[in-house]
Amino acid sequence: MGEGSNKHRAALDLVTRGLAAQQIGDWQPALALYRESIALEPTAEAHTFIGWVLSFDDNLLHKAIDECREAIAIDPNFGNPYNDIGVYLMRLGKLAEAIPWLERAKAAARYEPRHFPYLNLGNICLLRGELVAAIREFEGGLEYAPGDEHLNAKLAHLRSRLN
Repeated sequence: MGEGSNKHRAALDLVTRGLAAQQIGDWQPALALYRESIALEPTAEAHTFIGWVLSFDDNLLHKAIDECREAIAIDPNFGNPYNDIGVYLMRLGKLAEAIPWLERAKAAARYEPRHFPYLNLGNICLLRGELVAAIREFEGGLEYAPGDEHLNAKLAHLRSRLN
């Protein structure tokens, strides 16, 4: 069907309802709404957000990654699943594998919140002891979220360590 169709709008409405349920901690109803959305019309959003819910259980991180891969297959311009795969790989201790996914998130045409992959890459740099590279990533994130207190605080702390 595709964007703009009634079926597509209805599928995305179910995703929106799923997000609302997820935001108040109702994960099972959220999953049901995302799956109902996919049954109507598969979307990158529904697969990404199923992955997000699954990621709350560390034992399901590989399934969460699979859902994100499904999302990318549907819409390779949607940046969220790239970032999410990067985060899940970080949680699995696979920092080197996470980097290309986070770089793809940075380059994605359709992605909000755009500063997240910069934050995640900066955190990888910190874990590797690469302070200058971390600062560069955090500065990149601030270009998209200049008022982000967390990023500003991290940058201030790192800059003070270099002086």
